[in-house]
Amino acid sequence: MNPLLRVISNWVARLLRTIDLPLLGALLLLMASGLLTLYSASNGSLRMVMGQGSRFVIGLGLMWLLSRVAPPRLRAASPYVYLATIVPLLAVLVLGRGHHGNLWINLGVFYFQPSELIKLSLPMMLAWYLHNSVLPPNLRTIAISGAIAAVPILLILKQPDFGTSMLITCGAVFTMFLAGLSWWWFIGAFTSVAVAAPAAWFWFLKPYQKDRIMIFINPDSDKLGAGWNITQSKIAIGSGGWFGQGWMHGTQSHLNYLPEHTTDFLFSVLGEEFGWVGVTLMFAAYLVVIGRCLWIAMEARDSYSRLLAGTLGLALFVYVMVNGGMISGMLPVVGVPMPLLSYGGTSAVVLLAGMGLVMSVRAHSPRRT
Repeated sequence: MNPLLRVISNWVARLLRTIDLPLLGALLLLMASGLLTLYSASNGSLRMVMGQGSRFVIGLGLMWLLSRVAPPRLRAASPYVYLATIVPLLAVLVLGRGHHGNLWINLGVFYFQPSELIKLSLPMMLAWYLHNSVLPPNLRTIAISGAIAAVPILLILKQPDFGTSMLITCGAVFTMFLAGLSWWWFIGAFTSVAVAAPAAWFWFLKPYQKDRIMIFINPDSDKLGAGWNITQSKIAIGSGGWFGQGWMHGTQSHLNYLPEHTTDFLFSVLGEEFGWVGVTLMFAAYLVVIGRCLWIAMEARDSYSRLLAGTLGLALFVYVMVNGGMISGMLPVVGVPMPLLSYGGTSAVVLLAGMGLVMSVRAHSPRRT
């Protein structure tokens, strides 16, 4: 072999030594599809596409770096990561900007959304605590785990960002489920939430949150007002048919009928332009990512690694299902983007960093899959 080719080959081999190729392939497909759809939804805005692409590059760099860190070191750093992400949550309540939740801080170069970091730090912290506890969790362990999760969740609710707080709550629940918590706890929690729902409606929910729930129940009650978003989203998805209207030919987004078509409703644009074939392909890619995370969790060598990889995979499943249900009218609109497809910097970087943690578990596992 040519010496130069040998050097390049060895360098690439070292670079990919800790990278899980099936997982990387599915992620790259999602990112490429997101950029392609974003270009169309933004009416050919190279600035927006390049900005999102640069965030993907940063995220991939973090993914590679984190994949090289052994899980014991990640475990030792987890409490410090958790505490470090609580500080921006406090700062955003004073310095943050935005509306209807989703507060962010303007750092000049980009907008930083602190609540996204909790999607990574909370599973790490819970996995760290449960790793040192007797499993399945006893009452004391459950109480302390609940307190660990409650701090960031309550701070996010204070913004108020109900959608993100519920997604992060789901992540904490998944960690406890993977730790072996009895089904009776989940049934009891669900029953308690159902009983408390009427009180939450009158005392906690904001007017815009109530509007979203009422439109979900009866979307035809205000088609030109609060129901406009979901009505136009369903029109866009339905008009795509099996094979779509073609790239750059989606009428709902290009004629500005579909709101938030580069962020929360970008998946509607994909459905309109690429049809059910494109939608099915995207869901298949997500299933590969989620399934790979769960497989890696099964093969993990310790409880910290198993809980972390499994929680990140199941949490991604919820994010995809919530956005998919939202744009199709099967769930209330909660302002949750589609991972790696919707325009957004912090969420994309954090998700890719999370995949780096999963790859770390895979790379340092004694078994290979």
